[in-house]
Amino acid sequence: MRIAMISEHASPLAVIGGADAGGQNVHLAALSRALADRGHTVEVYTRRDGTESAEQVTLSPGVEVIHVPAGPPQPIPKDELLPYMPDFGDWLARRWITGAPEVVHSHFWMSGVAAIVARQHVPFASAQTFHALGVVKRRHQGARDTSPAERVALERRIALESDAVIATATEEVRELLDLGCRAETLHVVPCGVDDFPPTAPDGRWWRHSGGRVVSLGRLVERKGVDTVIEALAELPDAELVVAGGPATGFDDDPEVRRLRAVAERNGLSDRVSLIGPIPRDQVPALLGSADVVACTPWYEPFGIVPLEAMACGKPVVGAAVGGLLDTVVDGRTGIHVPPRDPHRLAEVLRELLADPGRREALGRAGRARIAENYTWPKVAEATENVYRRIVAPVTSERSR
Repeated sequence: MRIAMISEHASPLAVIGGADAGGQNVHLAALSRALADRGHTVEVYTRRDGTESAEQVTLSPGVEVIHVPAGPPQPIPKDELLPYMPDFGDWLARRWITGAPEVVHSHFWMSGVAAIVARQHVPFASAQTFHALGVVKRRHQGARDTSPAERVALERRIALESDAVIATATEEVRELLDLGCRAETLHVVPCGVDDFPPTAPDGRWWRHSGGRVVSLGRLVERKGVDTVIEALAELPDAELVVAGGPATGFDDDPEVRRLRAVAERNGLSDRVSLIGPIPRDQVPALLGSADVVACTPWYEPFGIVPLEAMACGKPVVGAAVGGLLDTVVDGRTGIHVPPRDPHRLAEVLRELLADPGRREALGRAGRARIAENYTWPKVAEATENVYRRIVAPVTSERSR
């Protein structure tokens, strides 16, 4: 099949860890590669946000990244991109007028808007993965939600008009049904993870006698890194390594400054290290240096870092929210804790840091769970099966 991925803000070429670059970028790149490995041709369409990149870049054999001119060629926060989606969709329609892809898979709601615009001119089978829902974001962030006011209404339209809606976690299914999504179009396909080999502890970061906790991901408030810092105050000899944040202007980033202030207020400046974003090839070494990996968001549609930690054979202490309820099996591959509860988090971390045998058992079970459920070849196969279910009706319609 010829497959088009639309990802208006999350390019598979992006540096991971910034405010708008995280798990979706990783997911898009890995799924595209895995589908190409299965013999498909994949084109990834993302908005041009600079003048230095070529219009088309080869990501890997069978995968091309195409930069779409929609809005000024400069970085723009994703919550400000909606006005440029009609231009994005019109550009796609012009490109595909002589031959559309067999399936178009949109990632995030604004990509779905662009797909709706393109589909008004060119027929194709459409699949949608939201990665996050506006109604959930609004529920947790309230007045701090910077999403456009139209987001929830547009997500409802996208859910109704897509041939398939692919949820990444079972909790998302309930939200999508409440949004009005038709049950017959709903499918659950999780995110995947690379097969990270077990890694010996890395000596690039200092080690305190009480053990090391690692936090990895975008530095935004709802990720709950401050909860981990506050928990560390109850663990006198442990250290915390936090990876993530913008690639440029790191020290001036508001969330970096806020987290450093939380550490200083709790007397932890000497035991909390914010190391900034790290390249993908350094993720196994960082996670391999951990005794425990902490993932404590307020909410999380899926969450790739828990999978990466389990792939590295590390126990996960994760907030009992969203996708972590699927991926982290409480008591078997990690421990669930309530979100925004530093005292309970401290209790669990203390117990695990004092029990290497239990950490090892949780880590082994985590690696086994990854091999059974979350490899990219398995995720790509499940995604392909969804595509095949929706391509046939559109192909029949075209031939009439």
